[in-house]
Amino acid sequence: WRNVEKPLVQAAAGILCYVGAYVFITYDDYDHFFEDVYTLIPAVIIIAVGTLLFIIGLIGCCATIRESRCGLATFVIILLLVFITEVVVVVLGYIYRAKVEDEVDHSIQKVYNRYNGTNPDAASRAIDYVQRQLRCCGIHNYSDWESTIWFKQTKNNSVPLSCCKAALSNCTGSLTRPMDLYSEGCEALVVKKLQEIMMYVIWAALAFAAIQLLGMLCACIVLCRRSRDPAYELLIAGGTYA
Repeated sequence: WRNVEKPLVQAAAGILCYVGAYVFITYDDYDHFFEDVYTLIPAVIIIAVGTLLFIIGLIGCCATIRESRCGLATFVIILLLVFITEVVVVVLGYIYRAKVEDEVDHSIQKVYNRYNGTNPDAASRAIDYVQRQLRCCGIHNYSDWESTIWFKQTKNNSVPLSCCKAALSNCTGSLTRPMDLYSEGCEALVVKKLQEIMMYVIWAALAFAAIQLLGMLCACIVLCRRSRDPAYELLIAGGTYA
């Protein structure tokens, strides 16, 4: 166990940072459907926790705590703080996961109304990306495009090409051929995708909280044994006991 402590801590840190970074990258693709930036708080916290664990492994804290009760007690306190932080991440994750649907419902109509297919801005790129990535069209279905400013200005009875099914090469987005378009709306799929992402954070925090709880338990057992057995301390220090 002593030989793998440090690599395990660093591996855990790397996984936590990866999960947090994944949330940030995905949020960048869907940020136009969010007005509440606080949704990123769980990801920020989990990256901070991962960074802390990486530093602990890097400086060899786990190697030094074997030398004294004080070092072991310090390690237990650090694990306890990390454990509490991960519990906070889980709670915040559930709170913001519940808010995703309201956030998307409140903002998606505004985003679609800002679409400009001839000179794509950030909102336009976001919509085209979502429609291609999630294979959807419009808010509830492709007919939603008929009420957008872009549709009324173009006057060609067509939706963006990002609504076209990927397998079709001759699709023009015309509403006269609805069978060429994705039939499912994007709102429900965006909500589902973002809730899945938030669940990654929740499950990662829960998994590592459970591991750290086990680590605290083991450290406390060792600490209690050292407290009750003076001979154990002498052996660790390289002394003799008769």
